[in-house]
Amino acid sequence: MTGVIGGCLLVIRLCGSVGIPKEVESIFKYMHLLRRNHGTIIINNPSFNGTLERLKDYVTWGEISKNVLSQLLRKRGKLIGGERITDEYVKNNVGFDSIDMLSEVIYDSKLDFWKIKDVKPVFRLHPPKGGFRKKMNRHFPKGELGYRANAIDDLLKKMM
Repeated sequence: MTGVIGGCLLVIRLCGSVGIPKEVESIFKYMHLLRRNHGTIIINNPSFNGTLERLKDYVTWGEISKNVLSQLLRKRGKLIGGERITDEYVKNNVGFDSIDMLSEVIYDSKLDFWKIKDVKPVFRLHPPKGGFRKKMNRHFPKGELGYRANAIDDLLKKMM
C-alpha cells in the first residue's frame, strides 16, 4: 500500500469466518470487523500498514472522501442501543455543530472514530447493489479484495 499519510481509511470485511487463521480473526476482533460486510474507519498511518497487509486476502480498503464519510455517518452511524447518530447528539455530546464538522475532524485524523463516546465503531453495510462486478478471491482491480485507493467510495455508495 502506498497511500498518502493523513486522511482516513475505510476498511470493509468481505470474507466470512470459515477457514480464517486465529491470528487474523484476532485482528478482526481488534478492528471490530466481526462479520462480513462490516466496515470501520481507521487513521491512515504507517502503524496500520502491516495489519492491512495481513488482512489483504479478507478485506478491501481505501481512502474515503469527506462527502462520502459524512453520508456514511448519517446513514449507517449508530449509537450504543441502536439509534442513529444525529446532529443533536453530535452537538450535545461530542462538541461539534454537526455531523459534517465531525466528519471533517475524523477525515483530518484529529479524532479517532473508535474513541467517540457511545458510538459503535463499526458500520453494518448491505451487500453491494448489483453485486460485486469481479471475482471475490482476486485483488483489486482484477477482483474485489485488497487496496483500492479512492475507488472505495464507489463500492461504499453501492453498500449504503
